[in-house]
Amino acid sequence: MKNIFEKISPKNKEKLLKSLHTYNVNYKENTVISEVLSDPDDIAIIEKGYIHILQNNYNGTSNLIEELEEGEIFSLATLFLSDSYEIIAKEDTELLLISNDALINYEENDKIYFQFIKNLFVILNERLKDKNERIEILTKKTIRNKLLEYFKIMSNKNGSRYIYLPFSFGALADYLAIDRCAMSREMKYLKEEGIIEVKDKRITLLYR
Repeated sequence: MKNIFEKISPKNKEKLLKSLHTYNVNYKENTVISEVLSDPDDIAIIEKGYIHILQNNYNGTSNLIEELEEGEIFSLATLFLSDSYEIIAKEDTELLLISNDALINYEENDKIYFQFIKNLFVILNERLKDKNERIEILTKKTIRNKLLEYFKIMSNKNGSRYIYLPFSFGALADYLAIDRCAMSREMKYLKEEGIIEVKDKRITLLYR
């Protein structure tokens, strides 16, 4: 993920943030992040920690929509969330908030701002690509095909047959919107058929 402050010096970053009237909000581990974004297009940058975006279901369960780490950005608009969602701080987390109005109405014509907007544009494009990849995964009808599609995408990103899961297997099941026990069975079949090897969170693709 591209750093939103890439090619911006610490001194210029401080100047930019002051001009944009940004502010920081802190959350303790496992607390629900409240509605800190007054506008769906307002931006939050994770300065420290990481968060889970959960979709709540009618039966009381929830699915992991996204896991965002330090340095990543989000807005309600880019998350494409319905009303039944929660944003959870999975450890002590600090967010840097930027108002959409401040971005649009920024009056200073300088290279710092344009570099920031350029970085933001690249990041939003990356997030859109990630969304499209997940849609491609979720369109697969079987658990096996969802798993194999996810493995293929991760393998292509890494340029390797070795995949290191960014979250737990339980979180993977939530991300793929499949039953955890059914996923475990399918993973067992894939190992027995010599399609994958699994060691902790490392998955080796044997069919590449």
